[in-house]
Parts: sequence; structure tokens; C-alpha cells
Amino acid sequence: MRYNRRANDPDKRTLRREILAVRNGLTADDVQVAASALARRADALPELRQARTVAAYVSVGSEPGTLTLLDALHARGVRVLLPALLPDNDLDWGRYEGADSLTPVRHGGGRMTLLEPAGPRLGPDAVTEADVVLLPGLAVDARGMRLGRGGGSYDRVLARLERAGADPALVVLLYDGEVVARVPEEPHDRPVRAAVTPSGVRRFG
Repeated sequence: MRYNRRANDPDKRTLRREILAVRNGLTADDVQVAASALARRADALPELRQARTVAAYVSVGSEPGTLTLLDALHARGVRVLLPALLPDNDLDWGRYEGADSLTPVRHGGGRMTLLEPAGPRLGPDAVTEADVVLLPGLAVDARGMRLGRGGGSYDRVLARLERAGADPALVVLLYDGEVVARVPEEPHDRPVRAAVTPSGVRRFG
């Protein structure tokens, strides 16, 4: 997958559409093969090998798959936190205790279903306890600036971390080819430390 946006193109929506169009063309087998490779690469990352608490997420649709990685982290005894979407698009958190600990929750008037932790909610500030935060994204550029889906939930997470003085390793999970020359950025955006794809790890800064 390759995306040939001009380096100074500010149109995030266009770039999102291009990347989502490619992702939506992936088959279930494509997604599963990539998820297995992604889990191997990510689980070998030193930051994740050393982490006691990891804030992660459950992939949906054609996103790079995370369930294999979640199971690997949980099997090693890592405390894995998963988000639960709040009505204002902020994120609460709960613990991942295996696939049976997830429950489908409808959002947006039933238009969207997410798998969320079924156990007790720990509060939005629980993410500040994480040693690593795994971020969803659509692309990352050579500076480590991430292009998100545009919902703003993780902007709130990153702002919360900054207010708390927390400094976890920020890692984005992507497909090969989604590391691009440049993505548009805004003043509140923060660079990630690394991007993990099925074929390898790209570090920044």
C-alpha cells in the first residue's frame, strides 16, 4: 500500500479516505495474516516486554488486528487496559481478562458496535498508569506524527497523560505502507515513539 499525498497537503479527510479505501479492500484472510505478524513484531518490542501495564484497544473491521497481541500480553501477566467509549467520546477503561471478558456495545444510535471490557470501569484516569499506550491510527509520518480516525477520543487521552505528567511509550499499530512522508498536524498532536507494522518496527525521535 502506498499513498502519494503531497508533503504539504493539509487535507486529513482526503488522506483518511485513501487509506480507508485500501483497508476496506482487504479480505478477512489478509487481516488475520497481518494480525499474526503484527502481534509477533509488537510483542518483541522492548517497551512491551518490560511493561507491567499496557493501555491497548480492540481492533474493529479492517483495522490492523489486535486480539492476538492482547492475548499474548495477557498470557505474560501484563495488566492490559481496554477503552470503553463514553457518550462525550472520552474513554473510560477496564481490564482485559481474555476474549470472554469482552462484550459488544452499540454506540451512535446503534450504527457502530465495539467490543469493550465487561468488567468494572476504572475511570478515564486509569490510562495514566500505563507504561505503554497502543494507539489506533491510519498513518504515521517520518517525524512520528500520527493520523487518527478523527473522533478525538485519543486526543483526550494524550491530553490527560500530559496533564498528569505521565510519559508512557506511545506506539501506533499500522499496516505496511502506512508510514508516509508527512501527515497534517495540529498544535495538540504528539509524536509517537514507534510504529509497528507486520514487517517491522519504525522508531522516531
